[in-house]
Amino acid sequence: MSLDNHDTRISRRKFLLGSAALAGAVPFLSACGGRSDAAAAPTGPPKRGGTLRVGVTGGGASDSLDPHSPTTNPDIARVRNLYEPLVYRDHDYEVSYLVAEKLEPSADAATWTATLRKDIRFHDGRPVTPADVVATFRRIMDPDDPKSGAASLSMLDSVTAKGDRQVEFHLSEPSAVFADYLGQYSLGIVPADFDVAKPVGTGPFRAESFTAGLQSRFVRNPHYWRPDRPYLDELVLINFTEDDARINALLASQVDAIDQVPVALVDVLRSDERMRILSSETGTWLPFTMRVDRPPFDDVRVRQALRLVVDREQMINQVLSGQGRVGNDLYAPFDPAYASELPQRTQDIAEARRLLAEAGKSNLDIELVTAPIQAGAVEAAQVFQQQAKAAGVNVRLRRVDTTTFYGDNYLKWDFAQDFWYTRNYLPQVANGSLPDSPYNETHWQDPEFVRLVRTANRTSDTGKRARLLKQAQRIEYERGGLIVWGFVNQVDAHQVYVAGLVPDRTGLPLSGYSFGHVWLG
Repeated sequence: MSLDNHDTRISRRKFLLGSAALAGAVPFLSACGGRSDAAAAPTGPPKRGGTLRVGVTGGGASDSLDPHSPTTNPDIARVRNLYEPLVYRDHDYEVSYLVAEKLEPSADAATWTATLRKDIRFHDGRPVTPADVVATFRRIMDPDDPKSGAASLSMLDSVTAKGDRQVEFHLSEPSAVFADYLGQYSLGIVPADFDVAKPVGTGPFRAESFTAGLQSRFVRNPHYWRPDRPYLDELVLINFTEDDARINALLASQVDAIDQVPVALVDVLRSDERMRILSSETGTWLPFTMRVDRPPFDDVRVRQALRLVVDREQMINQVLSGQGRVGNDLYAPFDPAYASELPQRTQDIAEARRLLAEAGKSNLDIELVTAPIQAGAVEAAQVFQQQAKAAGVNVRLRRVDTTTFYGDNYLKWDFAQDFWYTRNYLPQVANGSLPDSPYNETHWQDPEFVRLVRTANRTSDTGKRARLLKQAQRIEYERGGLIVWGFVNQVDAHQVYVAGLVPDRTGLPLSGYSFGHVWLG
């Protein structure tokens, strides 16, 4: 989710927005055909053939096929099927190999060597070479036009070819978790002569047609490195900016699957025997963000008090209709070093009142800026407003549209919200918790925390690194500026005849938008 430093406000806003309602989206489906309402759930091994039509949330006139600048959800869905990075986190959030078959660090973790798969080819049949990988990262890191992944690769000094199948990544400082930084969907490998007008990658599908703001059509890649994939002949991705239109298209069998089902409609769809709900536990989180450099949040007692007014179970039940898990003011729950041993923070109104009184902030009056940046964000602000009253805190909600939220004042709001998809701890810290992070919403710059993180980043021993990260998390837990009240399930839906979609921890919808392993019964 981290985007380039060139204009973080615009990039992040584009990532989270669709540009405009697409009144013609549903009629556009008419050429795609339909399926029988009586279709049964698939049985037996995967089948080849057919067209999968997917309704994807958002998008607009700025939609793109650029592998390195995905912004909207439809962009991400296209990127995930047309291109592949060297490595990526799989459905279980484990590192898996895609374009690379091996990725190894040097003893000091300052140089990493990627070995490319033997005979891997682009959509046009050309072999993938080390020169292509070098050119890919030159494009991503272009100082005049840095792409989405550039901000997370600030430690990357150079990329060099080594022999016929290897590439070396030389870092300005050691990084024991560099594989995590490379494992991003926005780092797809492309040929050295890449032209976004004629997109070529190594993904399971190749581009057939594309209409920005409406739909894109892909066909099977005959040169895919997995000879048994994809099963589908065609993949059609259709933009929807309105929940109602997306749900109605599914119910009318105009699409076969949709992402981001509103939690209030889960039971309705579940009751329809033609439908299946796909609910995935993820590391996605919707924090409240307090600027630690601005009053009253510059007083740690105020920050702790506001954490204690939150009834987290109530948040999960009322905001997410139970589709989520309680948080403990920490992120990266799937990281092996996640500090699960820290006491679970629960609502404690008496202690919150005591802390506020000690800080001289009894009857605190604060403004919370909220916007529909993600499903549940505004509702979370409303529930928090009610919970805070018990501690004598008056929370004034200032609701703005998403464009305004991620406009000129983004990263300047004193008290606001945000959202993040699943990441492990160090990559998330790099994006939002260091003084030079592109999205440091809380303006957090604790010297002890920074020292621990930088030491951990260059520590190869996993046990020692975990101990350092747990110390860093304790600091955030005790004096950080985030209220992490829960982790959000990703809820999607599909027709009963669609097979191969599985729960995915990344936070991206519909099995991480990976349709190479999907088939139709």
